[in-house]
Amino acid sequence: MKHQSKKQPSKPQQLQSQQLRIFRIFPAAKKGHCPLCTIGAAVAVGGATWLGVNHVVIGLFLGAFAASIGFWIDKIIKQRYHKSFLGQTTLLVVSSYLLTVLPLLPLLKGMSMMPWYISLFGSYGSLFNRTYLLNLPLFGSIFGALLVAVAPLLSKGVTKIRGGKQLPFQGIVLTLSLLIITGVIFQLVQ
Repeated sequence: MKHQSKKQPSKPQQLQSQQLRIFRIFPAAKKGHCPLCTIGAAVAVGGATWLGVNHVVIGLFLGAFAASIGFWIDKIIKQRYHKSFLGQTTLLVVSSYLLTVLPLLPLLKGMSMMPWYISLFGSYGSLFNRTYLLNLPLFGSIFGALLVAVAPLLSKGVTKIRGGKQLPFQGIVLTLSLLIITGVIFQLVQ
């Protein structure tokens, strides 16, 4: 009787098996949006603050992260269930933004407010002639969310200019480039 050796799984199969075991241990890790994402963003905000990065720049990346999570969840829902309702994307992006950014804003205390004097007309104290306080992380996060929303439109424009051809990772490169350039400008101006 011949001895039959048991075939060993290949390296990719072993890696996939290990990943599946990790997902069984941490079931939240395989879901799209979880508390770990928010905690990770909070740690990134704390680390960037410790490194001395301006709060408006931290807000920029935090808002971009929050909006992109909303767009990603919307895409997953549409792919998985093949259904959507009017305003679904907006609802998911705004909800993700509010549930991610607002809880993290208190972590950015200190030099996160900037006076903004508006003197258009009327006496001082009227709506168009007063000093407002601008919350820099909130301003940056709104700007970051808008950049993430506009980046796919710019990517489509680039594709159209190139005759329907996309560059490798065009959307990611364009979005990150916009965020990095804007972040550098905000860091240097502030």
